[in-house]
Formats: sequence, C-alpha cells, structure tokens
Amino acid sequence: MTPEAVVEIIRQALMTAFWLSAPLLVVGFAAGIIISLIQVVTSMQDSAFSTIPRLAAFLVALLLSLPWMLKKMVAYTTVVLGDLGRYAR
Repeated sequence: MTPEAVVEIIRQALMTAFWLSAPLLVVGFAAGIIISLIQVVTSMQDSAFSTIPRLAAFLVALLLSLPWMLKKMVAYTTVVLGDLGRYAR
C-alpha cells in the first residue's frame, strides 16, 4: 500500500466525519445564538433556559438526520471494506 493510498483513506475518513457532524454542529450553533439573543433581550440569565432548548434542538436534529447519517456511514464502510483486498497488497 502506497503512502498516497493511506493519505486518501484518512482523508475520506475525516471528510466523512466532518459531513456527519456538520448538520448537528450547525443546529447547535444556531440554537445557541437564538437562545443567547432571547436571553439578552429578556435579561434572563437562567442556565436551565439556555441548556434545555439547546439539547432539545440537538435531539430533534439528531433524530431527523439519523437516516441520512446511517446511509452515509454504510456507504463509506462499504467502500472501505470493498477495497480491503486492494489494501492488503
């Protein structure tokens, strides 16, 4: 196995991890900004008010994107395991 092949496998793994985490990170970021703006406008500094909606938004995003994430992970795993004979050389 050449060093270029190893670098390509690692690059694919990192890009897959990036694309799997991106929707959840975007939702968490957006929920955090919205909750922070609401706290600034209402002058409410309760920590439960900032934590519970963020967790709920994250959970909803996880449940909605889970089928897509599973499909993406299965596709990546199929590609990696399908080329297993090539990697052994």
